[in-house]
Amino acid sequence: MKIATPDLVTNSYFPTLAAEELGLFREEGLDAHVELLPSLEAVNSLRDGAVDFVAGGAHTMLLAFPQWHGAKLVVTLSQGTPWLLVLRADLPARRGDVAAVKGLRIGAAAGPDRAFLRLLAESGIDPTRDGITIGPVPGAHAPGASFGVAAADALERREVDGFWANALGSETAVRRGVGKIVADVRRGDGPPDAGRYTFAALATTDALIARDPDRVAAAVRAIVRAQGVLKKDPSRATEVGRRRFPPASAEIIASLVERDLPFYEPAISEGAVTTMNRFAQAIGMLAAPVPYEDVVATRFRDLWT
Repeated sequence: MKIATPDLVTNSYFPTLAAEELGLFREEGLDAHVELLPSLEAVNSLRDGAVDFVAGGAHTMLLAFPQWHGAKLVVTLSQGTPWLLVLRADLPARRGDVAAVKGLRIGAAAGPDRAFLRLLAESGIDPTRDGITIGPVPGAHAPGASFGVAAADALERREVDGFWANALGSETAVRRGVGKIVADVRRGDGPPDAGRYTFAALATTDALIARDPDRVAAAVRAIVRAQGVLKKDPSRATEVGRRRFPPASAEIIASLVERDLPFYEPAISEGAVTTMNRFAQAIGMLAAPVPYEDVVATRFRDLWT
């Protein structure tokens, strides 16, 4: 079983990696492997049958499944918009001051950049008018690279003035003393809806759900068990990180997982889906509202508890 993810070195999609490396997929009868694919390639591969699941930002499914036709979310990996805004440590920016990005060069990956642009729009900031350059980060497209870690490297080299990336990249920049967190939208910074633009989820196709629901159920159980293991003992994250992460990232992942434990809840709420779909409409990814049941595979909801 193949699971594609747009970023391996992250706390947001980490329960999927933990389910593989801690043997939980195997205990559920699945021979599963998590592999790195760019966001668009990941969802296209799911649509084309090259992979069985995608672990990524829930809204990105719309890139390959317009109006949610043909795919469903089956379990949440991590609640809330998973990216943070980090700026150079020497800039006079205060926590929550999104307007501090004016005139700066901000690194953001394709996909997450849509959430960043929406954050700016809802904060009354126009990139063109306010002189903000938003683009890729040098080194982020190298084979096996993590965007967050590459962004921290680029910030340290002053190739960017800030970035929008996962908490692992943010923590890397903070620990090096080169960056500071200006907005963590999951924790209330920014406009009211920013913390729920999207969330990290495991998704699959309607075809696989119809053809092999037991297989999908086994994957959901493994994810829920992985979240439970991490809640009971966050230090197990180091074990996983040392197998799949660069050394420096492996040594800080447990502290990030422990900090993020409140977000490791598997349930997909109707409110989360409504807000995400409203965000998707606002950025042109969704033409009209879609019912909760057309987005979420509700047949597996009993497995979330």
